[in-house]
Amino acid sequence: MKGLSSLLVGLGLVGVAFALASFLVALFGGVPFDAGFDFWWIGINAILGVGFLVWAAALNFDPMRERMRSGEARRAGKYGTSAVLGTLLGIAILGMLGFLGTRYHERFDWSESGIHTLSGQTLDLLEALDEEVRVLVLVAKPEEAPIRDLLDRYAFASERFSVEYADPNVRPALLDEYAIAPEQLGRALLVVGIGDERVNVSEIHEESVTNALVKLTRQGEKVVYFLEGHGERAVEGEAGGSRSGYARAAESLRNENYRVETLLLASREDVPEDADVVVVADATRPLLAEEVESLERYLARGGALMALVDPRGERAWPAKLAEWGVELGDDVVIDRTLALFGRATTPLAAAYDPEHEITRDMREPALFHEVRSARATAGDFTELVFTGDASWAERNLERMEVDNEVTFDGEDIPGPVPIAVVGSPVLDTSEGEPNSTPPRLAVFGDADFAANEFLDSYLNRDLFVNTVNWLIGDVEAISIRPNISRASSFQLSQEQFFTIRSLSLFVFPEAIAALGVFAWWSRRNPPS
Repeated sequence: MKGLSSLLVGLGLVGVAFALASFLVALFGGVPFDAGFDFWWIGINAILGVGFLVWAAALNFDPMRERMRSGEARRAGKYGTSAVLGTLLGIAILGMLGFLGTRYHERFDWSESGIHTLSGQTLDLLEALDEEVRVLVLVAKPEEAPIRDLLDRYAFASERFSVEYADPNVRPALLDEYAIAPEQLGRALLVVGIGDERVNVSEIHEESVTNALVKLTRQGEKVVYFLEGHGERAVEGEAGGSRSGYARAAESLRNENYRVETLLLASREDVPEDADVVVVADATRPLLAEEVESLERYLARGGALMALVDPRGERAWPAKLAEWGVELGDDVVIDRTLALFGRATTPLAAAYDPEHEITRDMREPALFHEVRSARATAGDFTELVFTGDASWAERNLERMEVDNEVTFDGEDIPGPVPIAVVGSPVLDTSEGEPNSTPPRLAVFGDADFAANEFLDSYLNRDLFVNTVNWLIGDVEAISIRPNISRASSFQLSQEQFFTIRSLSLFVFPEAIAALGVFAWWSRRNPPS
């Protein structure tokens, strides 16, 4: 009987422990008891556990009474009291630590790539908040955890960021209150608001939430024009969405609360007055003389121009840039050491100007595809981006194209090769007084780095958008933006979620615990 009672005690403790654990998970984990499984699982475990313990006590009633009368009981009571007091002290210490944890908060991110840390752009926005940001999260309870993990980082970084969670199935009146159609919900929907202004976010990751904050906090609307009519990269339509198009670059600017327009300059007398930046993205045909004059007048009145020029293009536009103080080489940069998968004509940026606002916080490379050298020859310019020490700018393009052979010789430009230049151009102001606002010009020896195919590679997006920020004079917006981690996923119904949760947390662990008790009992009570 003694052997049987020890087995019953072990099984009883397992049953009671898992009943208590199931109850606490359901109580504090937001799992409804009417989900079915938890109710009968807790009940059966509690009944069986208590039943086994009572059975074991009944089998050992007489021996227990005899032990209580002996000195052994006093010794057991002494040591038992010490164990209980030690346990209570440990619980008190854990409770005190838990209390301190609720009063004082600190977060640590020990992941190699910092995936649990908000980006510099997000932290700058949160630090600059001067109004309360209220976020309403419309999401079913089982889908809440990953969203809470993200938004908790925002709330931890700023006391002005508050979050409320609501299940639209439980509180359907919120849909009418916020004018949300049921088909807008999807898996979850965030309503981000500052004052009376609101932005809805359906794709929930750091970039989308931060973009919503940008739209709500950035005052005024800046306009970026993309020149067209000369074979430039398209920002709209089918061509804009192609691998070489600029649709994603344009969308990145819209996320900064900039308005993006196209500009057919030949149909206008001048660059529009509301143009904050004009982008010339890889013009493959010559600009008309009148168009070049319009751009020069625009710069003279304090405008900002961004020119992205691929190698081996038309020569008239680079010649005009040379007059303004930026020389684009008739070459292609070769780098056999620091390049994408050994493709010598697809180099990575090895260094940036560490003092310039655009690149001050950039610590990772950007990727370029067939880039030419860009050097400052006059004006107030800064050479911004450089390729590696082992690179060079190959000038013998005929040998490169015909013989598919490149060799560094005395005609080539040794590395590190500058491939981007920013600053104030040299302009002819003899026809009028110069504007009090200095003009700004940014020239890149490659247009592919901001195309759809390469924009999300390394820091390409940040380099492009930060340059536009700088051209506009929006220096506060210059930052390193959040990356988006995309992974395959599958949808679970609430019932499937509860089933998997219960099997993994309770059924399988309890079965293992019960088998462990039986194995322990079998070893202590071998068959005679």
